Amino acid sequence: MPGATWVGPTPNQRTDGMVEVRGLVLHIQQGTEAGSESWFKNPASQASSHFTNPKTGGLRQLVDTKDRAWAEADGNAHWVSVENEGFVPDALTASQVENAAQLLAWLHTEYAVPLESTDDVNGRGLGWHGMGGAAWGGHTGCPGDAIKAQRGAIIARAKVILGIVPTPPKPAYEPFPGGSFFTAGRRSPIIAAMHKRLVAEGCNKYASQANADVWGSGDERSYAAWQRKLGYAGTAADGIPGPTSWAKLHVPNVPNS
Repeated sequence: MPGATWVGPTPNQRTDGMVEVRGLVLHIQQGTEAGSESWFKNPASQASSHFTNPKTGGLRQLVDTKDRAWAEADGNAHWVSVENEGFVPDALTASQVENAAQLLAWLHTEYAVPLESTDDVNGRGLGWHGMGGAAWGGHTGCPGDAIKAQRGAIIARAKVILGIVPTPPKPAYEPFPGGSFFTAGRRSPIIAAMHKRLVAEGCNKYASQANADVWGSGDERSYAAWQRKLGYAGTAADGIPGPTSWAKLHVPNVPNS
């Protein structure tokens, strides 16, 4: 990976052993960076990881991503691994989150790894060691709940690195409740929300603000001002809300209204 410091090789790997790259698996070293690197190069350990991620400093790469690291047993041929320096229940440092995001962004570009979390060994995306259960070595507590909970932050940062701008959510507007809804004394959060929108449009000149959630005597004149602002005239600006003028007012959705 460009930008990662090469610290290999290690005998604990299988050359050209990757069948596919489904995603990135987060681990925790349960140790220090120096100690873990030394252990992963020791033939007696029968263990390795594609990348290591120290608490400070950049990513370090021990195994090429075309080669199979020995990190997840049955998952080794399908997943890229990153061992994060620390001990459960540590969370990743800001530097480690950034490194993981850079790695995930590169895997997205290089192998089309989805920018999403997964808890499925047959899925794709950003996973964690313990999701593989016994088939992945039985390390069900790896990398710990704190790091698992940081997957969203890693993914969000990877998207920023790649220049992927999230689609803003579509505003939810209150559906038109019907003309008969607007009767004298009607009290509803919908009317309060309508008042706020009329104020924002400069049309709430006559409605009483003392009872903001009540349809009062001045509301027809206020709503008529909104209708005239839209270009209606005569009987079309009678101050009684209709579906078209209501939709254009963009009254925000009121939960459980």
